Amino acid sequence: MNISNKYHPKLEALFPIANGIYQTFGKNAEVVVHDLEQPESSLIYMAGNITGRKLGAPITNLVLETLKKNGDHAPNLIGYQSTTKDGKILKSSTIFIRDENGKIIGCMCINLDLTDFLTCQKILEYYIKTEKPFEPNTQEEFYNDVNDAVEGIVQSVLSDYPVPVKLMEKDDKLNIVKRLDEKGGFLVKGAVDYVANILGVSRYTVYNYLDEARSTPINSIS
Repeated sequence: MNISNKYHPKLEALFPIANGIYQTFGKNAEVVVHDLEQPESSLIYMAGNITGRKLGAPITNLVLETLKKNGDHAPNLIGYQSTTKDGKILKSSTIFIRDENGKIIGCMCINLDLTDFLTCQKILEYYIKTEKPFEPNTQEEFYNDVNDAVEGIVQSVLSDYPVPVKLMEKDDKLNIVKRLDEKGGFLVKGAVDYVANILGVSRYTVYNYLDEARSTPINSIS
């Protein structure tokens, strides 16, 4: 809506644009046009209303300050935050309109109420926030079955070990068994057989490694 039809054609041409922007963004938006020839009652068109103003309201202090500092060279003000008297948090943009001679004659201001979005953001942040694993070097894996679980745990240990299985000596294999035991790998049924097969030793040997590992101080096996 506007209060007169006696404005510069460039300003009147903004009315349907302002309305189109408002209809695009809906109830959370307000798009207004100001005639800066009359800053004390500059508001001449409104599409939506989230600031509580009425037609004939004055221009904002931010626009006045920008014009005072920059005159007709004032830059557009895009994406800044502002707050209404009733506490709404807005994302705002002010676009200056110039006549044929480059003189600023008005501006179109877009105000988007972020209050609902910020509430949703807080809810989303609450649910997507995660804590570090209790074991800082452990990445949780999800397995389809027990065989998958055993294979996953064993391969994760082997992939971090500097010596390939084919070149491992007894101490290396003992280290592998110890690391698997620390990760709880031998709590899974079938783990001993799988590890024995991977390391090329017998089940009996794996059990011996386990006994030795569990009876050796943590820092004694490197």
